[in-house]
Amino acid sequence: MASKGPEDEHPSVTLFRQYLRIRTVQPKPDYGAAVAFLEERAHQLSLSCQKVEVAPGFVVTVLTWPGTNPALSSILLNSHTDVVPVFKEHWSHDPFEAFKDSDGYIYGRGTQDMKCVSIQYLEAVRRLKVEGRSFPRTIHMTFVPDEEVGGHRGMELFVQRPEFQALRAGFALDEGLANPTDAFSVFYSERSVWWVRVTSTGKPGHGSRFIEDTAAEKLHKVVSTILAFREKERQRLQSNPHLKEGAVTSVNLTKLEGGVAYNVVPATMSAGFDFRVAPDVDLKAFEEQLHAWCQAAGEGVTFEFVQKWTKPRVTPTDDSDPWWAAFSQVFKDMNLTLEAEIFPATTDSRYLRAMGVPALGFSPMNHTPVLLHDHDERLHEAVFLRGIDIYAHLLPALASVPTLPSDN
Repeated sequence: MASKGPEDEHPSVTLFRQYLRIRTVQPKPDYGAAVAFLEERAHQLSLSCQKVEVAPGFVVTVLTWPGTNPALSSILLNSHTDVVPVFKEHWSHDPFEAFKDSDGYIYGRGTQDMKCVSIQYLEAVRRLKVEGRSFPRTIHMTFVPDEEVGGHRGMELFVQRPEFQALRAGFALDEGLANPTDAFSVFYSERSVWWVRVTSTGKPGHGSRFIEDTAAEKLHKVVSTILAFREKERQRLQSNPHLKEGAVTSVNLTKLEGGVAYNVVPATMSAGFDFRVAPDVDLKAFEEQLHAWCQAAGEGVTFEFVQKWTKPRVTPTDDSDPWWAAFSQVFKDMNLTLEAEIFPATTDSRYLRAMGVPALGFSPMNHTPVLLHDHDERLHEAVFLRGIDIYAHLLPALASVPTLPSDN
């Protein structure tokens, strides 16, 4: 499919490319330019714009379209402005140029994760307002600054503030993943991130001797046990075609530290692991399993948490739930296929669900390879524009859900 020339490019695509050019790359995002861009969008759409500084220099921007019945809880559309770093030498085009090739693919950091969704929200609202539509429930669009580094100075703080409580969010949409098939992925929960450092202590000495009870030997036992668990979970995933990646617990050895010289046996060594624990796992029992693995390796082997999420929540996905019923009915009406699954990594949805706000992770990208955080991250303009159409159907359905007991 040949793309149109710049003179007749769809205005929504032009806006998307403008947003991609704002260098909100971690660890030093241009937050000021991003906020100014969003303020201008609010002005153009006649939306109120609130800037909430949750930490010094970290602003959550909230654009609001009031509903006709302020007594009802609101719809919250969340996205993050920041993107991950790039290695330009591995890109076919400048990752911040928003280059569009002759086939209509837009290259840029954030095309999938998740500046596309930010603009799709805005352009769906624009379309509905131009059509003169209005809905009972208020629609809030939140743009958070630091999801890519954990949301600790963004959504995690924002949900504790009175400004968030004042939004009275009843249901939220946040980011999802592309789907390479004809279906669209939607995520109703996510795995808990546990970053664990295992430290082993043992007898030191000269590197020429067969020293007993070394830190390395004991650490090796723990590493072998954890990697054996990893393989077991991998086999469980591969042997069951009905399981998705988010339904099993993953773990990767990500750091090894220790030693001062080649000829000195170290007294202390450590290993870092990135666990992503499935939401149906008993977290207390899993922590006890970690203790047991360390104890089995020998005396002087301990572990500590660098990060530990303990509030996994699941958003209902049965038709008896009014939010899911409204969401899924849109796809039935549009003759589109949904695949509901558990998000394999973490998003800001975890903070929303922990506050009791049901949330679905959804990025309307099908027939699209998953390229978030990858080189040559890209999205076809036709997929991007179709996403606006989908949101233009989703927002009326969600913002028109009848009064619920939770609204009171």
